[in-house]
Amino acid sequence: MERKQVYSVCGMCTVRCPMMATVADNTVVHLQGNPHAAGIKGALCARGAAGGALIADDERPQFPMIRAGERGEGKWRKVSWDEALAYVAGKLSGIKDAHGARSILLSDRGGPFRDMHRAFLKAVGSPNYCNHDAACARNVQHAALSLFGFGRKDVAYDYKSSKHVVLQTRNIFEAINVKEVNDLLDARESGAKITCIDVRSTVTAAKADNFFMIRPGTDYAFNLAVIHVLLAKGLYDREFASAWIKERDLEALKTFVEPYGPEFAAAETGIPAKRIEALASQLAAAAPAVIWHPGWMTARYGDSFNVCRSAYIINILLGAIGAKGGLPLTNKAAHVGKKGLKTLVGLFPKPEDKRVDGVGWMEGRTHFDTGPGLVNLAYEAIETGEPYPIKAYIAHRHDPLMAFPDSADVKRRWKNLELLVSVTFSWSDTAWFSDVVLPMSPYLERESMIATKSGVSPSLFVRRRALEPRFDTRADWEIYRDLARVMGIKELDFASIKDIWAFQLADTGYAIDDFEATGMVKLGGPLYRPVDEKTFKTGSGKIEFINPKLEADGLVSLAPYVAPASPPEGRFRVSFGRVGLHTQGHTVNNPLLFAQMPENVLWINSDEAQKRGIADGAVVEVRNGSYAGRLKAKVTEGIHPETVFMVHGFGHTLPVESRARGRGVADNELMPQGIANWDKSGGGVSMQEHFVTVTPV
Repeated sequence: MERKQVYSVCGMCTVRCPMMATVADNTVVHLQGNPHAAGIKGALCARGAAGGALIADDERPQFPMIRAGERGEGKWRKVSWDEALAYVAGKLSGIKDAHGARSILLSDRGGPFRDMHRAFLKAVGSPNYCNHDAACARNVQHAALSLFGFGRKDVAYDYKSSKHVVLQTRNIFEAINVKEVNDLLDARESGAKITCIDVRSTVTAAKADNFFMIRPGTDYAFNLAVIHVLLAKGLYDREFASAWIKERDLEALKTFVEPYGPEFAAAETGIPAKRIEALASQLAAAAPAVIWHPGWMTARYGDSFNVCRSAYIINILLGAIGAKGGLPLTNKAAHVGKKGLKTLVGLFPKPEDKRVDGVGWMEGRTHFDTGPGLVNLAYEAIETGEPYPIKAYIAHRHDPLMAFPDSADVKRRWKNLELLVSVTFSWSDTAWFSDVVLPMSPYLERESMIATKSGVSPSLFVRRRALEPRFDTRADWEIYRDLARVMGIKELDFASIKDIWAFQLADTGYAIDDFEATGMVKLGGPLYRPVDEKTFKTGSGKIEFINPKLEADGLVSLAPYVAPASPPEGRFRVSFGRVGLHTQGHTVNNPLLFAQMPENVLWINSDEAQKRGIADGAVVEVRNGSYAGRLKAKVTEGIHPETVFMVHGFGHTLPVESRARGRGVADNELMPQGIANWDKSGGGVSMQEHFVTVTPV
């Protein structure tokens, strides 16, 4: 059999590491990281290595389906693509005629390959594009905007050159971005320090020089104390502060943090004051080659926005913004003298209607980023019809019923939908509840649009199709191109992916053949751009601790610390997170990964377990309200006594997932009506503000 090597992009999680597939006879022979990609070193994580098992799995959507029973009943009618697309197009057109184009909502998981479906929605005329970020990184995004006037992706993390990296609720060695992990390990070999701040002893904590097992919900107190020490002891970068912090804002910050010294933080966090002071001194000694990561999945506490914002402020005080080894400014094509990709979104005018979630225009929501909005607030509009009704919803590679708290509550909010479509390569709770399933080919069976990787060294990259589809599935660009054809949207009627690639590259000076050798085109760099008068997109042109948009929305820029609620007697705060073997819920039924980790366990503090007669490995019941689940206990000293922890994404109930069904517990079901509890400053849902009981079975 003749073997060929195909440059692709992994699709087993949202990192999308560059990879290379070796295939023969339409079968995967070997998967590895792209050997030409900097920092990858030819490696993939366990999830990436299981991509072949995704292709081989019969338990994924294999053809288009239209619901034949009640929503969620599991009765389907197999249809052709022509019938499925005609059905969806007819429903969308009818809803548009009756309620206007603005009544159509689309959400996804973000990422670099969204131009086609965003263009489709814009062509239809709806402003209501959202992503999953209210359950992930909105607090980080809005924290960055509130200080710099630009978003979180306008700075990079220069791990390889860093001298000290602080990871706060950022479990980097289990979330596993291959390049980031390799770069950080290289930095560690060169003498860099790692500090981990978490409620449990993670793999990241095990590799850290400093580990702070913090009381759940007190990270903001910890950060304020670090700021206090940096300012009180003069350990901050005075030159950077003088040049780039808005006049009088630094004095306002000094006054604000005066009550929040290390002794105060020690009483709140359980971390000795001397350790907090020592950390501040270590950071100052390493500055400006310091990274205090502001977090990734920060939809956790009611004050997580303030935690993210204070993390950025620490980076600012250490002069790390724009610094090598710190948070250098991200370079796009124009920064290195090149032209960027043309976009399909740019072919259509901006819809005239305001966003249904109120983002950007409604009182209290004008400070939020209008790009992806806040999908949880769009769900409120589905339920209430205010400010106008949403009648059609396309969930693109997005499973809100597992991502957000309390699936029954979310389903109730969707009751007024006339059409729910799931575009997906795997079964999910949302797909099972949909009216139509449009099966997307897994990443090895589809090509994608060319995308830009911004950073110190910007580049373009492409995912090529390594295999022909095993089932009657299509690439995402094909699905929306074909749907656009049925609806008469001629601008998106490309004959092939090569025509789309040619359109994208038209102004760049490159052709698709330039990607043949490595799967990528390097645009330039490395370039460390200095901070200058054009860097910050604020009214003053400088970093602003007092943000006018927040204040205009009735919010406080420098928010006082509020102590978290202690667990009621006999209860624990429920926390959740990642593991190196799984990506939330969609890999649990993967045969290879399931075999490695078939269910989650409940981490519980040893002393608390002993009080309840719970032995390591014993089955326990975890309950909140009417929902209860059973799983095995992991009794350990490596978790704070006020909380219990489980890996997210388990507790599947779908009969089409024979492996994952009934294994473990779904943490999101332990958060009754939790989608209504969201941070008004940052937009993130507060998913770790729920308390559970744990009893032996």
